[in-house]
Amino acid sequence: MSSVEHLRQRYESAGQGHLFAFYDTLPAPEQAALVAQLEALDIERVNRIFTKAVSAERDLGPAAGPELIEPLPEDAAGSIISDPARADAWRAAGLAAIARGEVGVLLMAGGQGTRLGSSAPKGCYDIGLPSHKSLFQYQAERIARLEKVAAEAAGKGEKAVIPWYVMTSGPTRSETEAFFRTHKFFGLDPKSVIFFEQGTLPCLAMDGKVLLETPSRVAVAPDGNGGLYAALRQPLSPADKARTVLADLDARGIRFVHSYCVDNCLVRVADPVFIGYCLEKQADCAAKVVPKAFPTESVGVVARRGDKFSVVEYSEISPEQAERRTPAGELAFRAGNIANHFYTTPFLHAVRGFEDELAFHIARKKIAHVDVSSGAQVKPAKPNGMKLEMFVFDVFPHTQRFAVLEVPRAEEFSPLKNAPGTGADDPQTSRRDLLAQHRRFLEAAGATVGEGVEIELSPLVTYAGEGLEAVKGKTFSRSGMVESVEELDALV
Repeated sequence: MSSVEHLRQRYESAGQGHLFAFYDTLPAPEQAALVAQLEALDIERVNRIFTKAVSAERDLGPAAGPELIEPLPEDAAGSIISDPARADAWRAAGLAAIARGEVGVLLMAGGQGTRLGSSAPKGCYDIGLPSHKSLFQYQAERIARLEKVAAEAAGKGEKAVIPWYVMTSGPTRSETEAFFRTHKFFGLDPKSVIFFEQGTLPCLAMDGKVLLETPSRVAVAPDGNGGLYAALRQPLSPADKARTVLADLDARGIRFVHSYCVDNCLVRVADPVFIGYCLEKQADCAAKVVPKAFPTESVGVVARRGDKFSVVEYSEISPEQAERRTPAGELAFRAGNIANHFYTTPFLHAVRGFEDELAFHIARKKIAHVDVSSGAQVKPAKPNGMKLEMFVFDVFPHTQRFAVLEVPRAEEFSPLKNAPGTGADDPQTSRRDLLAQHRRFLEAAGATVGEGVEIELSPLVTYAGEGLEAVKGKTFSRSGMVESVEELDALV
């Protein structure tokens, strides 16, 4: 039996033999392309994922009855807001771990700036700062600054190294890598910037049948930001099957990993305070959260579902729960999820052991495809199929030692989601929030900043407000951007 016939039989046994409907009529190159795609696809896993996703959706539906949802227990959460004095000790511990070369960063950067009017990767976007630096550049320079700060704190002559693992998607991989090369990796060592790719899953009809985009190509879609975990196990290059992100973390001796999304202009990459807090808590997985702005804010919250930690969507919380207060007057369900996480490397390895227990989420969509009976191209007017996604927080219920750190929204969270001029989570609000933070850095260091003056501080100047002692007593009356503390004198 030929390898193609063996493959066809395997798909027939899986109930997906229709994917060969056009095979015999295809030109040889298209036959080869289809076979290559089907050989690479674990069709039995796809079937398992579909079955479990449908079952989980049914189990969580109205007929399942209410599940006990409770706020985070007091001992699971720390707060820089209510307990700022602890931050210095956490920062010191985090900087020490960075100086020892034990900290790495995972960036989820697979999205495009479609809503922003750009087809480029979202990390390439310029939010309109005086420097016109992209989100990628800001984050790279924060890493560079933190490497220097950690080395100085440890009394090391050479800077520490924080490897940066950048997860792209199929559509953004080549453009992301080209952007980094064009900008000379923003001053980072190219050997410490590792690109890898988010996985995909086939698009399915409502009955679980895989859809064909063309007669020779399966329709696929990204598997959600939770695809991060499986992507960590994929070869970084076809030429070296053994080199994966997980293998690279092990080879470098990385014990602790910070993960975040590219679209937050205020993100503190490899935040030593967060790292130090998680070390104190001996967490294997943790989440950074911000207080909800108001009870009915449309944001998921980190809470307890039954006896497990989970992200609970705002639609799952009753109006009474949303308004519930603690004895101190704070919202009980206030831990707004911002996709900012900590992991130990052993935990990232361990995900594989319980991955089959994780249910993918179903997103019903209008999916263009080829009708296998007629060969006609179908462009549906209403949802006709499903895309399956896993969320990065789906691992929370499986953690042994989970922790949460609450941080101020104004200092650490300003997402870029919407088109320019929207008025919320758009380029203008990102620009406003970042420049407002820089004003606070200067004022906290003892400077006076004139009304209406906007000063952009390069991340190479300060990571989180440190290193600005020279501005004490100075009054800044001119707007501008600076790449060094010395340049600030021109704005006095």
